[in-house]
Amino acid sequence: MDKKVEVRGFSFIKELFDRRGLPFPVLVDLAEECPALDLARSLDIPGELIEAVFINGVAGGLDGLVRPGDRVAFVPPGTPGPYRVILGIRGNPEI
Repeated sequence: MDKKVEVRGFSFIKELFDRRGLPFPVLVDLAEECPALDLARSLDIPGELIEAVFINGVAGGLDGLVRPGDRVAFVPPGTPGPYRVILGIRGNPEI
């Protein structure tokens, strides 16, 4: 089983990764499942930069569980209205 998690950041978060010289996507070793918030902390992403998390393409909150082999994307605040609905950010009770 692949123990790596593929992590992407969008907008301000992608810029943060770029300033740190991180690749796109960032590959993170993950031995066991953890909340997305813990993964964000391990990458030193400030919580105020994250509005939503996609885990394997499904929008959710920072309490969503990330497992080894997952694909994760952190989305910052400020995503325009129509895209929020299309992406599943708006109207999702977990976010």
